[in-house]
Amino acid sequence: MSEQKFTRRDFLQSACISVSALAVSGSGVSAFGAEDTKKSGNSKGLPSCDILIIGSGGAGLRAAVAARKNNPNLTVVVATKMMPSRNATCMAEGGINGVTDFSNGDSYKLHAYDTVKGGAYLVDQDAAIKFCELAGKAIAEMDFAGTLFSRTEKGGVAQRMMGGASKRRCNFSADKTGHILMHSCLDDAISHGVKFLMDHELLEIGVDGGKCEGAVLRDIQTGEIYPILCKSLVVATGGYTRIFYNRTSTPYIATGDGVAAALRAGLGFEDPEMIQFHPTGVQNGGTLITEAARGEGGYLINNKGERFMKNYHEKMELAPRDVVARAIEMEIREGRGYGEGLSSYVLCDVRHLGKETIMKKLPKIRHTAFLFQDIDLVEQPVPIRPTAHYSMGGIEVVSIDDMSTKIPGIYVGGEASCISIHGANRLGGNSLTDAVVTGKLAGEGATKYATNATFGEGAKTVELAKAWQAKFKEVANGQGGMSDIYTLREELGKQNWDNMGIFRTQDKLDALSSALEDIQARYEKIRVADSNAVMNTAFTDYVELGNLILLSRCACLAAQKRLESRGAHTREDFPKRDDANFLKHSIVSMKDNKLELSYKNVVVTEFSLDGRKPQ
Repeated sequence: MSEQKFTRRDFLQSACISVSALAVSGSGVSAFGAEDTKKSGNSKGLPSCDILIIGSGGAGLRAAVAARKNNPNLTVVVATKMMPSRNATCMAEGGINGVTDFSNGDSYKLHAYDTVKGGAYLVDQDAAIKFCELAGKAIAEMDFAGTLFSRTEKGGVAQRMMGGASKRRCNFSADKTGHILMHSCLDDAISHGVKFLMDHELLEIGVDGGKCEGAVLRDIQTGEIYPILCKSLVVATGGYTRIFYNRTSTPYIATGDGVAAALRAGLGFEDPEMIQFHPTGVQNGGTLITEAARGEGGYLINNKGERFMKNYHEKMELAPRDVVARAIEMEIREGRGYGEGLSSYVLCDVRHLGKETIMKKLPKIRHTAFLFQDIDLVEQPVPIRPTAHYSMGGIEVVSIDDMSTKIPGIYVGGEASCISIHGANRLGGNSLTDAVVTGKLAGEGATKYATNATFGEGAKTVELAKAWQAKFKEVANGQGGMSDIYTLREELGKQNWDNMGIFRTQDKLDALSSALEDIQARYEKIRVADSNAVMNTAFTDYVELGNLILLSRCACLAAQKRLESRGAHTREDFPKRDDANFLKHSIVSMKDNKLELSYKNVVVTEFSLDGRKPQ
């Protein structure tokens, strides 16, 4: 039998919607053709689909498959800025948490307890318990879908320890788990007939009459900006840690487009100040050395040759990420690191594991060390320093049951959402679980809503599209300097790192707030040198920078007002956790183009705040 291969060309021809099949407006052509438009009841002749999903990472793909499974008669489209195989899901390599083995005393409740405690009790406990109950089932589903997990001698899915966990429950595929999981999600989506809009970026969400009407998308290839109507919308655009542009482990596309659009549409941005710094990014740029390195027994070493984590936590290198990140920065601060300035570092050493173990269980980080540091982990330790990695904050969610929001018809999943599962600090291994669990829930919720919904009139979404068309003509007028966007982007990243990084103070945050006002004013004067709409990637960068500035302002505002230290939010001027005043979620919203801050209480149900374990 000859081997069958599914190529990129096959994907483009079979699963992707042709740009020419879309209309800007008025042509009677939908994302699936005129006949489907008549079936769906869209009488305005605008591009449309029943369920529009923004983002093609693990959460978006799981939402798409859930939608197709729950109602195959609905049209489902995934809009993505680039190939679905290029996203932050690929960069979560250490493993995916979920209890599948109860023989060692593990339980869903214990997983939930570790999640709540690791999140410094800013976790909504009802959501965490449901999340952990669904996690184990998700592992079985992904295994059945074809995820190539590493295996035990008995054939089960292999597991390793991860930071903050009390039991071994992190299921893995060597140290390439995210990459392999994402491909199984993509295969599953293609097999279920999901259609893709390639090279499309989200500009705006249309809301009319208090409910979702559609979205404004820009085709990066052609430059066309148009409204797409939908009965329900799933936002799965990932996080916003590119606000730390100079040092982050996330891909260049992780610019928080969905969160920013949701904010402008009237939804709340929950806990924006809670941004996780992964302890181990490579010295040069911050690309991730996954937690699998420490999960398999790697050491962190200072310039005295000491395993310094013994001075900070009883679990040493397997302490929660916020603890390890602060410890590394403290070693550097106090002169026990190597190098100077932003290039300072300590060492991650896995040599004692042996070449066979490194090649079998840690091949990805060995490759990363080769690529970015020109060293072989078998022979040398790798220079590392904390790197901006994950957004615990995101779009405010009403219920984990369907990942719905306060605006009917809008659902969110994955890192773009905040229910809140992760609180003030996400445990290693919980991010991929978040993607596959909440993505599926969002898809199911969006399907249930779309099954009984009708299309909106489209007037508001058309109006937003016209505004963006005008904005392109104004901004991309060929008069700007090409370096303006990128100079400002580098400055934004540096300001955020210096003043809203691992250690924060009121003075630093106030200075950042002033700097962000100046950056915003300068951004509004930027003009793009390229006036050609076709493949105008400079305008794409311009749009993304605007989103990054907005989300930076939100994070700074919430950080200024949270006068305590909790998880990833470390205030040196307020070093203690303050449950009396701040056991609550920050909610940033927009009104009349101005940011407003409010709060809502954390849901406490099962676990006390004194550290007692579940019975």
